[in-house]
Amino acid sequence: MTAPPSTLVPREQWLPLARAHEEAVDALTAGHRERRARGEKHPVEDFLFDYYRHRVGHLRRWHPGHGVVLADAPEYEGRTGYVVQDGAAQVDLDEVLERRGASVERVRALLTATLGRPAHLGCFGMHEWAMVYRLAPGEQRHEQLPLRLGQAATDEVVERSTVRCSHFDAYRFFTEPARPLNALRPTREAQVAMEQPGCLHAGMDLYKWCFTLAPLVSSSLTLDAFLLAREIRVLDMQASPYDVSAFGLAAVAVETPAGRAEYARRQRDFAVRSDALRRRLLEALPA
Repeated sequence: MTAPPSTLVPREQWLPLARAHEEAVDALTAGHRERRARGEKHPVEDFLFDYYRHRVGHLRRWHPGHGVVLADAPEYEGRTGYVVQDGAAQVDLDEVLERRGASVERVRALLTATLGRPAHLGCFGMHEWAMVYRLAPGEQRHEQLPLRLGQAATDEVVERSTVRCSHFDAYRFFTEPARPLNALRPTREAQVAMEQPGCLHAGMDLYKWCFTLAPLVSSSLTLDAFLLAREIRVLDMQASPYDVSAFGLAAVAVETPAGRAEYARRQRDFAVRSDALRRRLLEALPA
């Protein structure tokens, strides 16, 4: 393919941006790194690194995005996805697309399809409840977190609720007894056909799509997606069956009308913000 026109950025302009990004990531991840060194777990921040399997060091690495040429950038020599000529570095678009072109097109199709659908706000976070439905003691993934209502009452909430999860990567963690209760049957193959902007996990996944497509995508966009994912994960855990009060998180009691109203209000806001990020990510992808 023919590469688009590139923008040359002098070292005195791009280096402060790179350092500012590194400092921002260091500040945002300080608590996570300190807890990890002590062997302590956190239900919000650990998720962004353990589930998504993207290390802090990788998030810290600054990428300008394709179409930007960094003048006087010898430190990019030998870095995957970059080409350096006469000291100037830029994303090697042809090489990256040769390796990752199928991923780019899948993400483009997924984002475009999701943007074309209205947000469904009626799930009330039941996916987290379905992941613990009818579990025996010792079977929970988050065994260190007590169930806010206890196992029996948690099961009752699931049984009297409408479970309508459209996201495969949430549905695949449902317990076996919970799967028949879901109104939908999401699969990996049907993800493009089923993803919708009201889904909290679809919003968090924007972070995954950004770092997966690095170095095509700029680190500023990836960091914005990381921040949104962290906010969404807070609601995900507040509305879960777990008692997360020890982490300073108040429960959003989705088993009550007031809790469901709060969940839907915050879910609607996240859908709007997620769609804005989807548009930015689509604009950032090479044509």
